Amino acid sequence: MDQSKSSGRGRGQNKDRGRGNRKAPDKRARNEEANKRQKIDDGDESLPAYATKFSQEEIEAEGRKPKKKVAVMLGYSGSGYKGMQLNHHEKTIEGDLFSAFVAAGAISKANANDPKKSSLVRCARTDRGVHAAGNVISLKMIIEDPAIVEKINENLSPQIRVWGIERTNGSFSAYQLCDSRIYEYLIPTYCFLSPHPDSFLGRELPKLAEEANDLTGYKERQSEVWNFWKDTEVEIVRPFLDSLDPELSTTIRKVLYDVEPSYIETQADTAASVTPDIGKIEVSPTDTAIDSVHGLSTINQTVEENNQQPLVSVHDSIPAPGEVSAEEAEKPKEGSGRAPSSPLETALKQLKSMIIARKKTYRIDPKRLARVQSVLNQYAGTHNFHNYTISKLPRDPSAKRVIKSFTVGPKPIIINETEWLSLKVHGQSFMMHQIRKMVTMAALIVRCGCPEERMNDTYAHEKLTVPKAPSLGLLLERPVFDTYNNKMRVEDVEGKGEVAFEKYEKEIQEFKQREIYERIFREENAHDTFHSFFASLDILQRSDLLYLSSLGVPAAKRQMAESEKDGKSVEQIIPEVSDDEGEDANGQEG
Repeated sequence: MDQSKSSGRGRGQNKDRGRGNRKAPDKRARNEEANKRQKIDDGDESLPAYATKFSQEEIEAEGRKPKKKVAVMLGYSGSGYKGMQLNHHEKTIEGDLFSAFVAAGAISKANANDPKKSSLVRCARTDRGVHAAGNVISLKMIIEDPAIVEKINENLSPQIRVWGIERTNGSFSAYQLCDSRIYEYLIPTYCFLSPHPDSFLGRELPKLAEEANDLTGYKERQSEVWNFWKDTEVEIVRPFLDSLDPELSTTIRKVLYDVEPSYIETQADTAASVTPDIGKIEVSPTDTAIDSVHGLSTINQTVEENNQQPLVSVHDSIPAPGEVSAEEAEKPKEGSGRAPSSPLETALKQLKSMIIARKKTYRIDPKRLARVQSVLNQYAGTHNFHNYTISKLPRDPSAKRVIKSFTVGPKPIIINETEWLSLKVHGQSFMMHQIRKMVTMAALIVRCGCPEERMNDTYAHEKLTVPKAPSLGLLLERPVFDTYNNKMRVEDVEGKGEVAFEKYEKEIQEFKQREIYERIFREENAHDTFHSFFASLDILQRSDLLYLSSLGVPAAKRQMAESEKDGKSVEQIIPEVSDDEGEDANGQEG
């Protein structure tokens, strides 16, 4: 009897003891470990892009040097890189960093072909093209050289800078011990203009507002921009079209704002054998290829998330201002085999250039700016963000994320005649594409003049389409390690300091201006990325975004039902968002 009781207590005590000692699982490490490590044997010619291979004689000649656990604080411009994380074949931020560590002697020759030997862990795995003013990686390094930071930077491009290296305790993990992260998103204020009245969204929104008995409220929410398109029509569009042949003028207006689905599908069938499901498209205007279809220059949007064939859209076919003059547009490039531009194509290019130039003159009204902030406030707290990423089901607990704040800078800045806003979001952690989708949703709520409470529908179990904004404007401001830093202050261990960016503030601001901000402004000025993105959403002739009307989700559901009568399934209208090829929903941020 006594033995039985004793045995029972022992089992319970051991069970509790095991729970108490169990470390919190590192999901990122577990996911990475699930992918088999590629071993590099002697004589193998296919080294990873980041690896450096040394002979046995070179390794032995170097000898062994002591390694210390450190936090490396860095910043980078993500343009031209396939994201932050190491990739066997692609150019990444970590790949260049690791090569620089080896070249500077911070990683031994014996460990130069495998970062795992140095226990490398990053704080935030940013998406392709996403920038960072501050990020942190932890690893074991050789840091006895007092000039090690300078030597590392000498082996890096100007796009990547190491701010400093701080000794940490042996258990430090840049990923596990990060309390929160702060991101910034730069966006032109013209992105908050209402859709053009002749576009699909521009026509549907007031009709649905009237049906919902909210036309007065809709007009009030759009009052600050009510005259923008009217004035543009009177001062820019109508005089230009009146100068053209009447038949050509009518065709141009039809092509710009009233491209019917049948017309789009006809063009897509001509360009590709398969017409894509428009509901599955994540518009990514920075990834485009220009083809000639029926004499019109059209843009094939690259559909990243489901590897679909491209959709042909005439609306975004016209090059940005300064890219091509009217005279140059009529001349084919030598050796291109392309026929000279038609009068229609030439006129479209000219008109689009004028419309974009007009949009860049827009200056946001204080009332509308306040509404932007009010909409961003809806994100604060803990919410289910399954609609803001990929491959997350509504009941997946990992889709719940904590947003501490989302603010807009009170003073817009004007660069290259375009007015910009700075949006900053502070959250515990973010899923893939989450921030970019949050930006799009906030912009669409303001643009579409729908009630702010519509944000709550995106947290519910209904699967809704939320396109992701261009990566161009996104940057990681800095990760926050308050808990770890407080512990370091209490322990006050000699040689070990806080993981913080304040001491590098001057260098960081100079870097941000030169390598990140100016690059964003320059690329937007050259390619009109934000115009292309939002203009594409405005002409998307499906019900996907009609939940942003005054009628809400029922408007989308009703049109889904009507489409089903025509033989189209619900999945064809509002489908599950599929993965980007090779990407993990628990992986990169932003």
